[in-house]
Amino acid sequence: MTEPRLRIDVLGPVRVRVDDAQLPLGGPRPRAVFAQLAIQPNRVVSTDTLAMGTWNNDPPSDARANLQVFVHNLRKTLRTAGLDARSVLATAAPGYRLVVPDDASDLGRFNAHKRRGLACSADHRFAEAATEFSAALAEFSGPVLDDLRGLEFAELFATALQEEQLTVLTCRAEAEIASGRAATVVSDLMAAAAQHPLREPLWVQLITALYLNGQQSDALAACRRVRESLADELGVDPGKELQDLERRILRQEPLTVAESGWATAARAMTIIDERATRRAAVLRDDLTGKSYRLGPGTSIGRLPDNDIVLAHPKVSRHHAVIVDTGRSFVIRDLASSNGVFVRDERVVDHAEIVDGDSIRIGAKAFTLVVEAQ
Repeated sequence: MTEPRLRIDVLGPVRVRVDDAQLPLGGPRPRAVFAQLAIQPNRVVSTDTLAMGTWNNDPPSDARANLQVFVHNLRKTLRTAGLDARSVLATAAPGYRLVVPDDASDLGRFNAHKRRGLACSADHRFAEAATEFSAALAEFSGPVLDDLRGLEFAELFATALQEEQLTVLTCRAEAEIASGRAATVVSDLMAAAAQHPLREPLWVQLITALYLNGQQSDALAACRRVRESLADELGVDPGKELQDLERRILRQEPLTVAESGWATAARAMTIIDERATRRAAVLRDDLTGKSYRLGPGTSIGRLPDNDIVLAHPKVSRHHAVIVDTGRSFVIRDLASSNGVFVRDERVVDHAEIVDGDSIRIGAKAFTLVVEAQ
């Protein structure tokens, strides 16, 4: 008898299927419990963490008992579908673990395609890389955890996955350009640049693709647009890479496709390898040397309800949050008055951060330190 096939989706609304049948997960709270386990597959999630996420940081006194009921009902649903429910949704101190192979979830397949794409790019096999990156992007079926938005854990995870999705789109564009297929990525890059108008690397790719596709006037028009956007929104000029690219286009210098393709993907592969071996991370105060250990979601601000309290007039009451997705660290500006700066560049909404990055919160300077295993 064939084993039932479990399929879990979180890169869109939360869905669980066994073979071709979608399983009912219940109301918003049991769905939130299941989603928290699904976005951290094969890892133990504590009951305290599940309670905080399910009740949006304000769990009731009987949260633990309610969680047990939710897990019991989820197991019943899995068992009815023919699965070994206690093996799939296992009890593991101090909480629970969802045991699922990578290819059974859209998140696992996304990560697998992404890693293979980065490996291909680092090995200069750009056509194969583009195929893998396209397969990774195809795993998204809508806004991440769309049916749970409003819960902080879902918002943080969605923000992190939006950043990873953009990274993969960028790497796919690089691979296509390096394969001599610049025309195939122009429309995607235009859409991405319109959505993220202050992301200079996106504009570099778009302008490069336009120029390689014989659209010099469009490339120069894009240079003007990004220059105006940066001046209007941030009061800064484009960085050196954009300026150099604009000069080369004005001089009608040739660009080789290899220049645009492999370097960033190779750097991204190095970053992902570093993530896989990390143990923990701290935010170190550059002035005092004090270190603040980062949790799954670390809030930063002036008020005492933040995880990291910075008593400084240029720090907003709730200034920023850093989330550890299990694959990356992402910092998000919570509409602060004085901004968040990473590597001396102002963060627009959110940005991925890696070991050694300089981070400025108001007037306070920090360094992210990732402790490897």
